[in-house]
Amino acid sequence: MSEMHEERSRPDGETTKTDERLPQHLTGPLLSFGLDQEIAALRREDAWERGDHNAKTLVKDEDLRIILIAMKAGARLPEHHAPNRIAIQVLAGQVRVAVPGRSIDLKAGSLLTLEGGLSHEVEALEESVFLLTVAWHGTEAHPVSSGG
Repeated sequence: MSEMHEERSRPDGETTKTDERLPQHLTGPLLSFGLDQEIAALRREDAWERGDHNAKTLVKDEDLRIILIAMKAGARLPEHHAPNRIAIQVLAGQVRVAVPGRSIDLKAGSLLTLEGGLSHEVEALEESVFLLTVAWHGTEAHPVSSGG
């Protein structure tokens, strides 16, 4: 019961506090991020220590999500698709994005966009960090879940 009360008492567009993360605004007229600090924080969390990747939603608006994803070398995000356009911007390391009939290797500083509905998987060729930007229509259910 107290969890429900806490959920209702937090402002719209703000995450719930956890043991590892403070509340964060995900929507607003202006959001600013120190990506180096966000990446370092991801690498300090239990999810990173126990698993092969960790993620945090930075922006969550009715038509846009931006998710910071860190992956250990060899980690894979299995084949999936988003109903609308996505962009993958590699900040560190190197990832391979496989789409039907083709693989694209992306190094730090690279940007790739995929049209909606295109099946793809992502593999970290070395420890890597990238921003995933997802656009969609506000009336649709959001297709991407993350650690944020």
